[in-house]
Amino acid sequence: MFNSLVKGSIILAMLFGVALTAAFIYAYEEISLDADKLINYKPETSSIIYDRHGEQLAYVFKDQHRLYATYDEIPGYLVEGLVAMEDTRFFEHNGVNPDAIMRAIIKDIQAGAFVEGGSTLTQQLIKNKLLSNEKKLARKLKEAILALKIEHELSKEDIIERYLNEISYGNNYFGVKTAANGYFHKELNELTLKEAAILVGLPNAPSFYNPLKHYKRALDRANNVLYRMKSIGWITQSAYLKAVKESPKVYKTSLTQNIAPGIVDEVLRRFKGKLGDIRTGGYQIYTTIDMKQQAIAKEAVDFAYNKALKKYNEKAETSTLNTAFVAVESKTGDILAMVGGADYKRSAYNRVTQSKRQPGSAFKPFIYQTALDMGYNPASPLTDLARTFQYYLNGKPKIWAPKNYERDFKGFVPFREALVHSRNLATINLVADLGVSTIRKRLEFLDVPHIPRDMSIALGNLGLSPLKMAQIFSVFANEGHMIAPRLVSKIVSKEGAVIYETRPKEIEDFTTPEQAYLMTDVLKEVVQRGTGRNARVEGIELAGKTGTTNNNIDAWFCGYSPTIETIVWFGRDDNKRIGSKATGGALAAPAFAYYYKKLLELYPETKRTFDIPEGVYRGEYEGKSELYTAQSPLPDSYKKPTQMYDEDNPYLVEETEILEDIDPDNGEIGFAPTINIDEDPVSESGYNNNESESEEEDDPLHPKRKVPLTPVSNDSGTLF
Repeated sequence: MFNSLVKGSIILAMLFGVALTAAFIYAYEEISLDADKLINYKPETSSIIYDRHGEQLAYVFKDQHRLYATYDEIPGYLVEGLVAMEDTRFFEHNGVNPDAIMRAIIKDIQAGAFVEGGSTLTQQLIKNKLLSNEKKLARKLKEAILALKIEHELSKEDIIERYLNEISYGNNYFGVKTAANGYFHKELNELTLKEAAILVGLPNAPSFYNPLKHYKRALDRANNVLYRMKSIGWITQSAYLKAVKESPKVYKTSLTQNIAPGIVDEVLRRFKGKLGDIRTGGYQIYTTIDMKQQAIAKEAVDFAYNKALKKYNEKAETSTLNTAFVAVESKTGDILAMVGGADYKRSAYNRVTQSKRQPGSAFKPFIYQTALDMGYNPASPLTDLARTFQYYLNGKPKIWAPKNYERDFKGFVPFREALVHSRNLATINLVADLGVSTIRKRLEFLDVPHIPRDMSIALGNLGLSPLKMAQIFSVFANEGHMIAPRLVSKIVSKEGAVIYETRPKEIEDFTTPEQAYLMTDVLKEVVQRGTGRNARVEGIELAGKTGTTNNNIDAWFCGYSPTIETIVWFGRDDNKRIGSKATGGALAAPAFAYYYKKLLELYPETKRTFDIPEGVYRGEYEGKSELYTAQSPLPDSYKKPTQMYDEDNPYLVEETEILEDIDPDNGEIGFAPTINIDEDPVSESGYNNNESESEEEDDPLHPKRKVPLTPVSNDSGTLF
């Protein structure tokens, strides 16, 4: 009997040893891989997006909202509170506390189940990051082995840092820095002792002690933490009494705190796949947006949009009418404000960067600048007569007979008046005189895509996003120098290194400053007395051009002040007609004016007058004052001596008379000979087959287009 008992005991001991060895081997096989996850700790860390002044726009994250804190950022009293409550001998043991384990074993035996774990902070970190909460021997053994290895590889400070960044504090706040920011709107070094004690008490039961839902429980738990710290001599009696009496204010904070969702969406779209997952990389992303200007831009859009809805008797909830607005700092290309649509909640689609619409007459300044740079002057007479143009569609000859918006003819009209009043026929005849190929080469220099190969170029027959319009319009706003708009100035990694800096695309000397100023002076009159009169703002010089496409489908105002360029667009998302008299001057210009009026209130020091470059002169032509340069002299018939044009002798705008006013209905005016507009054909239709965006039989000036679902370009540093 005795021998049998001995043999049985030996067998049981051997089986237990085998089981223990097997459990050890099982645990050890995964130790190296698991330990590496903590040794080379790379948690999901939220990225933060800022405006140009450092104002936070949003946190962006994937599954866990976590702001990472280094050990040096964590106040000592918070670390002491944690250690006092969770593992008093933390700085003495090697990852496993034998005394705590023995106490836990005794309690487990007494209870007949696993009721207490005896875990150190190191073991708790391992359990949270690497293992389950399942109370089994193999898991506990693996946890102990991992704790020993982690303690061997990492310092105590490293372990505390990982613990306080990994743990959940409720409300989807991961990490102590996140919780401090979310609950108290404070950085860690700003926390009071009581606030730190609340955070120390949370991980034990985040839902139960959530200060937003159970404020009294959270305070009681914090007081327990404070009492423990006092009882072991880590805080004084006076500090304890002061902290116990405190009742900190707790904030209910939105997880994302996203105050500019359209901007945030654009940033995420722009960098998708380029820096890993930007939502988990812990980046600091600095945009060029000025949130004060963003606010007034939204006000401007709302003002003009509601005015348009009232005009067409439509409700915002059912209307297909939409809008886009972008303001850019002329010298730097920094996007200061961007509103991608009338209502972000209804549609997050960003029409500033993702839609392509026809600019119509807003494109005319590029034609006229080409003419200026070829020797024309703002006083040069242009032909405002009807012509017919022949082109081919599907192999069949067709006739195009364009008209002025006013349905009249002026015979001959000065260059300045033709652009101020947006005379279509004068522009078309100017294109015929300059040559389509000449204009195409100039526009290709600006990287304009899908340029028409025929006369329809005169009236803006191409698809451009509002941001692309801002890019190319910068040649006027920025003294002949094109600079691509940029939304992000730099990105900083969580380690503090600058890993991305925008270098916008630039094209120098599209034209000279003096030639660009000639255009600015004409576009100032568009605002003062032309089609852009609704864009006028008292107290500041503004220049710009309206744009209205055929059948009132698109309405634009593209303009600028001495420092800021602004593009406004109105149209329907389904590309249908807006309505009667839906011009750029009627719909888009009011938003432009509202923005600049508020800008002057916001920043009274805003520069208000355009600088006049050297090389701009003032002379007299046929009894009227006019500007000229060496490249754009006055027409040959001027007689009076000229003088320098400077700020001490400012140029006064004068109404220019029409040189010849011909009645189109008196029978004295006929059509000029028909001109073949397929001067540079690549197909029977006159369009490059690779560039044609529609196979349907459309008006040659306004083919049908759909709103694209994807961005036009992903060029580095630019958005258009």
